[in-house]
Amino acid sequence: MNEQLETLLERMQSLEKEILRELQKKEMEFFYEVRQGKIRFTEEARARHRLLSKRFTHYIRDSRFMILLTTPVIWSCIIPIVILDVFMVVYQAICFPIYGIPKVKRADYIRLDRRHLAYLNWAEKFNCEYCGYANGVLACASEVAARTEQYWCPIKHALRMKSMHSRYRFFFDYGDAEHYRQQIEKVRRSFEDIDKAESGDGEVKRA
Repeated sequence: MNEQLETLLERMQSLEKEILRELQKKEMEFFYEVRQGKIRFTEEARARHRLLSKRFTHYIRDSRFMILLTTPVIWSCIIPIVILDVFMVVYQAICFPIYGIPKVKRADYIRLDRRHLAYLNWAEKFNCEYCGYANGVLACASEVAARTEQYWCPIKHALRMKSMHSRYRFFFDYGDAEHYRQQIEKVRRSFEDIDKAESGDGEVKRA
């Protein structure tokens, strides 16, 4: 990896830490704290949230007819999402130990915490948790696929992409045949950054 890319990666990691610090400031702004994976609002905040909760009947009344009509379509997506989730767990359990790839932790991607918001009625909580689960599964699957790609084909694309996954920066440049043949075994096993992150080195700690 060249020096300029290393510098850019360090800047990116620094920005990620800064973003985390800014997100943690929101805990004070909106009167809650996260400790040992549990979310706690102040009593004053919870009381205020309950006042802002929208009754289910009003929620339905204010929804457009076409929105209500498409609800079954949205919820039907739960079937392939659950299937993907199951296959992802089985695939990792069978293949990753053989490949020497660290497993992706589902809990790092699937967060079901919006049900604690008292200003949401039960229907809004249900929808929010569904969205959190669905997007969490897809994000987790993307990381599983990224780590798999690093093992089997760590080569960048020649054509521009809309976005890049987390492992893309470790891939060989398109057309760099020499380095590919010389270092493929090293790159396909280079997951030290994941081990370091999971050990907690360099992360912003919560009180």
